Amino acid sequence: MNTPTPTAAVDHLDLLESHAIFILREVAAECERPVLLFSGGKDSAVLLHLAAKAFAPQRIPFPIMHVDTGHNFREVLEYRDQMAEHYQAQLLIAKVQDSIDQGRVPDPGPLGMRNRLQTVTLLDAINAHTFDAAFGGARRDEDKARAKERVLSFRDSFGQWDPRHQRPELWQLYQGKVNPGEHLRAFPLSDWTELDVWQYIQRENVPLPAIYFAHKRPVIKRNGMWLAAGEFVHPVPGEVIERHLVRYRTVGDASCTGAVLSSASTIADIITEISTTNVSERGATRADDKFSETAMEDRKREGYF
Repeated sequence: MNTPTPTAAVDHLDLLESHAIFILREVAAECERPVLLFSGGKDSAVLLHLAAKAFAPQRIPFPIMHVDTGHNFREVLEYRDQMAEHYQAQLLIAKVQDSIDQGRVPDPGPLGMRNRLQTVTLLDAINAHTFDAAFGGARRDEDKARAKERVLSFRDSFGQWDPRHQRPELWQLYQGKVNPGEHLRAFPLSDWTELDVWQYIQRENVPLPAIYFAHKRPVIKRNGMWLAAGEFVHPVPGEVIERHLVRYRTVGDASCTGAVLSSASTIADIITEISTTNVSERGATRADDKFSETAMEDRKREGYF
């Protein structure tokens, strides 16, 4: 009697990885002109790593695109360029400043938040390049609006999302056909959690911008958040610049992304830290999500990623 050959155990990260790679390959096969949205944050870093795995040994068969608000952390911009070079990927940069100069969006001033202006810039870039699919690193555990969204999120000719008209995705079966004038957003990390992302980063040795790890930085306490004092954030009367050991749980504009007080300087430290928290990374550190209870959903309906 033959004894079955033992196989390596498949853990939950293997299952998440294989599902994400399946989505990347299916959308790339179904759509003519996909693009991968790359912010330089941890989720898009994992997504880029997965895309490289999905199509190895060939290069990633579609471009990556960053919607640059002009208020980004310098460390993140340097990292973005390094990763594009590392993966030999075509990097497209859609600039909010161009949208301002063209009168497409209002200028919020040198110190105003620009995150909410990204939608117009994104939709204009999608139309200009005739992309019919855009991969994003959004996860359902980030926000209740994102929890409503399917893995394949279809947008109408205006780039808008209607949560009441989504295609069913029973048993992980997807219908990727895009109707004329529409495009889809694909979210291969939908079922991942923040902890899953960090555990995968540790396992795969995915490089990240330095701001994710504890470092001393001048910060200002504003609306319950520690904002990086510098080019885009200056103290107003009643505020003082302090130096603290901080790190960032999410990447966005320096003008609206708060740091957390932390001494976690390694991935293992970060995994330990977030294993005990009960606040999502966006819940306490993104001012642009605090305008209303439905801030994220309102923006997604307009075309935000």
